[in-house]
Amino acid sequence: MYKSRIFLIEPRNGPRRTSDQSHRSSPASEFGTVQPVLFRASLRNSASGIWLSSAMASLEVSRSPRRSRRELEVRSPRQNKYSVLLPTYNERENLPLIVWLLVKSFSESGINYEIIIIDDGSPDGTRDVAEQLEKIYGSDRILLRPREKKLGLGTAYIHGMKHATGNYIIIMDADLSHHPKFIPEFIRKQKEGNFDIVSGTRYKGNGGVYGWDLKRKIISRGANFLTQILLRPGASDLTGSFRLYRKEVLEKLIEKCVSKGYVFQMEMIVRARQLNYTIGEVPISFVDRVYGESKLGGNEIVSFLKGLLTLFATT
Repeated sequence: MYKSRIFLIEPRNGPRRTSDQSHRSSPASEFGTVQPVLFRASLRNSASGIWLSSAMASLEVSRSPRRSRRELEVRSPRQNKYSVLLPTYNERENLPLIVWLLVKSFSESGINYEIIIIDDGSPDGTRDVAEQLEKIYGSDRILLRPREKKLGLGTAYIHGMKHATGNYIIIMDADLSHHPKFIPEFIRKQKEGNFDIVSGTRYKGNGGVYGWDLKRKIISRGANFLTQILLRPGASDLTGSFRLYRKEVLEKLIEKCVSKGYVFQMEMIVRARQLNYTIGEVPISFVDRVYGESKLGGNEIVSFLKGLLTLFATT
């Protein structure tokens, strides 16, 4: 084993701050209040300017040379890895916050992860923000895989999966509607029941919706009620988009799905039932977006109804 003496040099301008002390804020509602800034704290780019000096270190090398962490990970049994797919369009303010929350949740839980950002040519500069995040957290954790224009949610997932190295895929919104704190619960649920899919539900247990006006709640409840009556999917929340999939299951479902937009999420669950995939559910709190505008409009509602009738007639 190595024996060494390491000297820690504190900065003149004050004591060392930990990353937890630097980032105690989180988004609005149950996230708290925070300004839309890029979190620049990282091991390599620490704002405190702390450096480690190994001068005067005396090393005693054992017969077996120390292996790097990467070598140990390669040689050890395969660890589950979770790839988060984040499709974005005009999410400049939200993206730094959701990425920071994801990194915090994964790091505290000791979960192996990567975050894949699929930006569809956002005119608000979301791609520029993603590029900065990739530099801050490292390209092994944040992968920017942009597209030139808006091409749909389903194709965004297909594009992201081409670059995913995890054996599990997590899909979620980048607008802070889905809190990453539920992800460890998804993972526990999946392991307990060996489920193929774990879906977040707003309509079961202590799940709920916060920040929506009455009109939006009626639309969501009505859509979910209609899908339950017509399709009987065996899941309580078909229109949600916060889910965990086995990678091979998601690939198979996307091959089968033909819908676009908001109907796509609903069809995924319906097709999963047809293929006899198992589905677990975790109650979640859905919070309305903090920054930006909702992309749900009249055209999306009409498309949803058409898609619902198509699924009813063909499944």
